[in-house]
Amino acid sequence: MDAPTSGPAPLIRCEALAKRYEVGGGTVHALRELTLSVEPGEFVAVMGPSGSGKSTFMNLVGCLDRPSSGRYWLGGEAVDAMDRDQLAAIRNRRIGFVFQQFNLLPRTTAVDNVELPLLYSGVPRAQRRERALKRLSQVGLAERVDHHPAQLSGGQQQRVAIARALVNDPALILADEPTGALDSRTSVEVMALLQSLNREGITIVLVTHEPDVAAFATRIIAFRDGRVVRDTANEPNDAARALRELEVGSD
Repeated sequence: MDAPTSGPAPLIRCEALAKRYEVGGGTVHALRELTLSVEPGEFVAVMGPSGSGKSTFMNLVGCLDRPSSGRYWLGGEAVDAMDRDQLAAIRNRRIGFVFQQFNLLPRTTAVDNVELPLLYSGVPRAQRRERALKRLSQVGLAERVDHHPAQLSGGQQQRVAIARALVNDPALILADEPTGALDSRTSVEVMALLQSLNREGITIVLVTHEPDVAAFATRIIAFRDGRVVRDTANEPNDAARALRELEVGSD
């Protein structure tokens, strides 16, 4: 079943999306009848306290889990009823993931870490290397391609993770607390990079509990008890200005 649209399809469309878990003889409603859309090119920050449903929403949108009920379309393609293999295929084809703890292989170089999604896709070795080097250059790590994670700063490791998320040319980047393990300056540098990628047309959905991080997005959605309690457009903070202010403050 295709997504109902009167024009170009949203990149993300959820209708009455719900996720329930049976725990100790009772039912936990992690997500309750959620209906929302994200258009191509948006930069959305999802906020909320622990247990609000934001991580469950991210897992469903990222095709890491299936809803208990409701519908979900990604780029006009219905994915809510897909089986495990179909979900894995659409994840690899359409979605790039960035996590708080980077999730890099410690004994593998930056370029080899970035190549991994292409390896799973069966891309030939020469093409894998070319695309990985291009993405590392894009995130400012052209001189660090042969370094292992232990030889890189936290911010550089997160840039490797972002390059890895980009290497399959996804329509959507999902970032789960991408600055949670970083200091203030490095956090702003990572947000500057995400803003730059968004300006190039990449849709970004970011989960964060930090208002200062959410402020860089163009739209903020707040969750509580499995429901959306606020969904507002945002005039994003300018990352370059924030970096300058940090530099002045450290003088």
